[in-house]
Amino acid sequence: MTAQLVSPDKDQNIRKAKGIVFRLVKFRLRSEQELRDRLTAKNLPLPTIEQTIRYVKDMGLINDCLFAQQWITSRLKKPFGINRIRLELKEKGIDAEIIKKAIAEVMPGYDEQTIVTELVRHRLRVYKNIDPEKTKQRIYGYLLRRGFNTNASLKAIENI
Repeated sequence: MTAQLVSPDKDQNIRKAKGIVFRLVKFRLRSEQELRDRLTAKNLPLPTIEQTIRYVKDMGLINDCLFAQQWITSRLKKPFGINRIRLELKEKGIDAEIIKKAIAEVMPGYDEQTIVTELVRHRLRVYKNIDPEKTKQRIYGYLLRRGFNTNASLKAIENI
């Protein structure tokens, strides 16, 4: 029986990759794609990245479903709209089905119109000395950049 030789470089790369991943997930959950991108940016070999991803997946440190749920919860508190949250999750490499399912779980308790109306009230205080038409344009742009539904935004602005 022969001893399997592991190259020192490969072993060192795997330790380095695991260290990077552990530091990243210490602060918040990460999507699998985020971790891949970070490891790739460190110029680690692809086999090392794949082995590290498998290892941390087996440990339960990567879970895109849980990541999506936590991301949605945290972004709704900011508040951001569902459209922006959906785009952010897509950019983080989350599968469309996972995004759809996670958003569907949140929607029953989510009242976008109330949130948008409250944001409009707050922004009106910020723009109190500006022409009313310009104020409406700025608030509308602000709401769209935050990912809120166009209809909800227009309805809230109508009441100004």
